Amino acid sequence: MRILKITVMLLACSAMLFGQIEGEKYLKEGDLDNAMKSFGMAFMSDPSNSENAYQLATTLALMNQVDTAFYFLKSALVNNKHLEPLADFNLYSLTRSERWSEIEDQQLVKYQKRNGVLQNPEYAKALLKMIMRDQSLDYYIDLAKEEFAKTGSVPHWFYPLSFLKEEFIVKNNFMEMEELIVKHGWPTYSMVGKLAADAPLLVINHHPDDQVRKDYLSMIKEACQNGEGSCIEYAKIHDRILVNDGKPQLFGMQFQYNEKRELIPFPIQSPELVDQRRKSIGLEPLKDYLKRRINYDFDVVQKKN
Repeated sequence: MRILKITVMLLACSAMLFGQIEGEKYLKEGDLDNAMKSFGMAFMSDPSNSENAYQLATTLALMNQVDTAFYFLKSALVNNKHLEPLADFNLYSLTRSERWSEIEDQQLVKYQKRNGVLQNPEYAKALLKMIMRDQSLDYYIDLAKEEFAKTGSVPHWFYPLSFLKEEFIVKNNFMEMEELIVKHGWPTYSMVGKLAADAPLLVINHHPDDQVRKDYLSMIKEACQNGEGSCIEYAKIHDRILVNDGKPQLFGMQFQYNEKRELIPFPIQSPELVDQRRKSIGLEPLKDYLKRRINYDFDVVQKKN
């Protein structure tokens, strides 16, 4: 009997793992229907596994199956005390429902019990939704990038998505961001939490006008230096300004495609000193970052202080 129980457990674990792997593969390929079926198989193998429930919920949300997505999302979040689900762009279709407000309130309550009370939780809620909106088309845009990397041709459906993101999402987010900052001030970690405080940085970085980035750069830098804002996002924005002005970047955060359709960093000012600059704002060595981020081998020997 003991051997039978162990065999059944192993079979269940195998089915769950297979479902997860297959689901992730289909999701990356854009095959949402089969991704949903695979994640559903993983969930049925182990309904107590919150990750299975969450993957199924996000896939259903991408398919605009709102009611079913909420059912599995509530199950997935029972013991979840984080704010990341409130910024997950895969769940954006759910925000049109009143039920989303309940999810927001529940997650904020659990998060604050674990991490301490935020100075302005309502501000945090608005900023998290801004992050979600900013990235709401990214699943489809990422599929277009994958297609380009494989074939060297940009799929035709990328262009309307790119237009919609810039014309409606980015511009509307920027206007709302400015209104929120006037009302509440620049968001800091202690005010809204680390994740929500990143919202203006994403919006500013995605804005088509470089002058916007230049206007806010000093505030972003100050928050980074005071430990109240993201230094990695500051580095990205600073480097983007430099690259767009035709200058070498400082931190190695901006990439371009080479003739082999591989991502490589834009030219870096005094590349032998880049790790010193990165370390001064708490960033990891560029070699490690580039290998993880774009699988690029950065081999410039670094000078020591």
